[in-house]
Amino acid sequence: MSEDFEIKNKVAESGLVNFDLSELSPKGKRIGIDLKDFLFMEMILKEKDFREKVAEIDSDIYRDAFVYVYCSVDAIVPIWAYFLITSKLTGVAKKIVYGTKKDLEVVLMHEAISHYNFADLEAKRVLVKGCSEEDIPENAYIELVEKLKPIVKSLMFCENFLRNFAVELYKLLERLHHRTAQGLRFIIWLCALLCHGLRHRQHVG
Repeated sequence: MSEDFEIKNKVAESGLVNFDLSELSPKGKRIGIDLKDFLFMEMILKEKDFREKVAEIDSDIYRDAFVYVYCSVDAIVPIWAYFLITSKLTGVAKKIVYGTKKDLEVVLMHEAISHYNFADLEAKRVLVKGCSEEDIPENAYIELVEKLKPIVKSLMFCENFLRNFAVELYKLLERLHHRTAQGLRFIIWLCALLCHGLRHRQHVG
């Protein structure tokens, strides 16, 4: 029986429901469009040249992508320029926003949380996983708390490094053979407590 199975069993016994916010993050490529590349000498917007360059955009590159439009230089860009690019890619890209990649992620996570059905978590003790490998904006956690706090029994937050620490601890002790049958059960129990934040978790409510 693997240590991962044992740890999961301990979680089930604790009555906690794990929630990984990164699973709500929409899958797909993120592509940025820098308006600097559409400017004369990367400084001045000439309407005729700008319209020609927008018309030359290969829409297939952005098909089903999440697009963020920005300008990396200090140039005056009229609103109609963003209007023109958005019009070019609407119906091709899945989403188009103004701003940085981080701004895009904020919008995507806001929409994902707004449309997610949290009914399965009602009256449950919920443990939100932190330190995801995905690039989750901080605001997403704030919105998640606003959604969950009114419906769950309790809400907790756990840093992901605890789980990694627990697994690595177990592997180390296994290699060193510093364990007995009784000691092994204790280690698994301790790992379960650590990785699910029962000692170091942040209790939200």
